[in-house]
Amino acid sequence: MPLAASPPMPSPAAANSTRPIVVVADPLAPEGLALLRERCDVRTPNGPDELRAALVDATALLVRSETKVTAALLDQAPQLQIVGRAGVGVDNIDVPAATARGVYVVNAPTGNVHAAAEHALTLALSLMRNVVAADASVRRGEWTRSKLMGHELRGKTLGLVGIGRVGSLVARRAAAFEMKIVAHDPFATDGLARALGAELVELDQLLRDADVISLHTPLTEKTRGLIGAAALASMKPTAILVNCARGEIVDLDALADALEAGTIGGAALDVFPAEPIPADARIRTAPRTILTPHIAGSTVEAQQNVAVDVAKQVLAVIDGKVPSDAVNAPRPPADESGMHWVRLAERAGALAGQLITARPEAMALTYRGALLELDPTALRAAAAKGLLETFKAGRVNLVNALAEAKARGLDIVERRETEESRYPSLLEVAVGGTTVGGTIVGGEPRIVYIDGFWVDVPIDGHLLLTKHQDKPGLVGRVGTLLGGSDVNISSMQVGRRHPRGDALMILTLDDPVPDVVRDQIGMFADVDEVRTAKLGA
Repeated sequence: MPLAASPPMPSPAAANSTRPIVVVADPLAPEGLALLRERCDVRTPNGPDELRAALVDATALLVRSETKVTAALLDQAPQLQIVGRAGVGVDNIDVPAATARGVYVVNAPTGNVHAAAEHALTLALSLMRNVVAADASVRRGEWTRSKLMGHELRGKTLGLVGIGRVGSLVARRAAAFEMKIVAHDPFATDGLARALGAELVELDQLLRDADVISLHTPLTEKTRGLIGAAALASMKPTAILVNCARGEIVDLDALADALEAGTIGGAALDVFPAEPIPADARIRTAPRTILTPHIAGSTVEAQQNVAVDVAKQVLAVIDGKVPSDAVNAPRPPADESGMHWVRLAERAGALAGQLITARPEAMALTYRGALLELDPTALRAAAAKGLLETFKAGRVNLVNALAEAKARGLDIVERRETEESRYPSLLEVAVGGTTVGGTIVGGEPRIVYIDGFWVDVPIDGHLLLTKHQDKPGLVGRVGTLLGGSDVNISSMQVGRRHPRGDALMILTLDDPVPDVVRDQIGMFADVDEVRTAKLGA
């Protein structure tokens, strides 16, 4: 089951609307808009002023590459829960600013990858076969075939800088052209490279050996300007460069120098540091170039795919679920059982937070059994979310929970235990002297352990907990007092170590317990401690 999100308190204007507001700032395919319009109030502002006004009560903002989502723009959207990028790259979005505000940033990493891969090869083929020059020549009335002699891809070496989603697809297609493939990717494994028929090499070797160099790496501080004068000087004089990734990866002035000097064979670019290209940019007049206006992902099919992918993620967040492709939050487990553990971690953290009396300085998570196979990042964030929500007003979710924990000095420690317990798989959250444990029973998350007592409690609803001496009559007195206050009991659990000793009673209730009733229970002679808690919405 999905982990519940933490929506902010609605503004008065939003409270009057029964449909969440989704602002679509850039063109989006009709298929995505149709999904959103079924359940949302979709607004398409025209210009910066209308955009800022529309964001005041917006739940979601959708953009492509045109709109820049800055910290200042996010400040205009106090109700915003998600920014969706209908595409792959998110460098037009201030992701740290969104994270600090607890706003999901999602993209559609697979929607246009086939289109991008095809465009990279289209550019390479067009440059190798002089397609653009040949077309212009024929239109001028010429028929000079000898001047348009090209080269084949077959037998050439393709150098891929990055073999992620797009780079991998380019590799598979290049294999069909009988190309030799070398790749440079610090995050790729030898196994992945072998599966693609590629050899992993260092960047300097790739630059020396490749006949076609195609860039498919994200823009980071390390990749900014990666292909500069030194890299270009390392290339073969006949080699061509293809960039369908990010414009800032290539130093355009250095590239123009190399093209004008004839030290490389050519360049085909779909992306640029400034878009549109400035009128005085030298690359516009450089020889042996093909320039396209950032259209690698612009196919009818790709635009439909990314629009639908992002729209579905917006609707998931509106439904309180975790989006599938958030770039600033832990990736949720792919299967339902994994999501049960994430949800359990959040509720265990929330219950622990409500049982302690002071702000905690540390939280310890212990994993057993099936949990040892899961990526603990989402579990850690979920437990921190549950705990911090009991102490912090405002939004805490999987996006900002770990950052909030760090900012508040909460030290999170994780332990992986192989020693057997009562349950084969067990998650424990220990904080402030209180330990809450949970597991999955019959496909449902359950709280099964609290401070040394074994219990079996659902993770939703109102709870009343007492630590007391196990003596006859207490259960009846508590039940009578609750009934007299019109508080209905759903279930009762008593955990004890031995008869008439220390015990823990947990009542699940349909209604909250009034403070005065809780205090009256706390005054019973055999009750050492009483707490109330609320789990879930």
